[in-house]
Amino acid sequence: MPLAVRIIHAEHDALAAMLRTLPLLLAAQRQAGAPPDFAALRAMLFYVDEFPERLHHKKESELLFPRLRALAPDLRETLDDLDVDHGQGERAIRELQHTLLAWEQMGEPRREKFERQLGVYTARYLRHMRREETEILPRATAVFSAADWAELDEAFGSHRDPLAPRAGQSVDEAYAPLRQRILSALPAPLGWGPALPGLTARP
Repeated sequence: MPLAVRIIHAEHDALAAMLRTLPLLLAAQRQAGAPPDFAALRAMLFYVDEFPERLHHKKESELLFPRLRALAPDLRETLDDLDVDHGQGERAIRELQHTLLAWEQMGEPRREKFERQLGVYTARYLRHMRREETEILPRATAVFSAADWAELDEAFGSHRDPLAPRAGQSVDEAYAPLRQRILSALPAPLGWGPALPGLTARP
């Protein structure tokens, strides 16, 4: 499997696990009567904005998708849909960050809106990643040349996602505190916090 495909899958897995776990974590905190960890929530949303939205999507839209459009014209409509998702993603995560800030500043009356908005964002993101993995990556694997993959491998391998480091790869020192903050808040086996019943590493 090409390196770029392995990286995309690994980054998808890390993000999907975090997004799926957040509602469980919030529910467990509410049931225990514990206050929300707003610092951890802010760190998680910053991570989504900083890596998946700004780096991962950019490389898909500027490198992977145009190459596949040229070699698989029947996928153009699907690729256009995914590009629209990418274009809307930064705005969506900013809105979610604003809603979290409103909850933190205005209190519990704003909690429901954040949780509802998080659910919509997560569902859309998971659907988007599933389409890439089932419709896009298999076709790319079938039609791209070794030269195509060499360029994509270099591009996707040039950044280091703090939640999806590759074997033998260290986390960028600048993002080590962010990784620590997120993994300390996430329950085991996804992170380093106390386990939640029934949680698996890759739901």
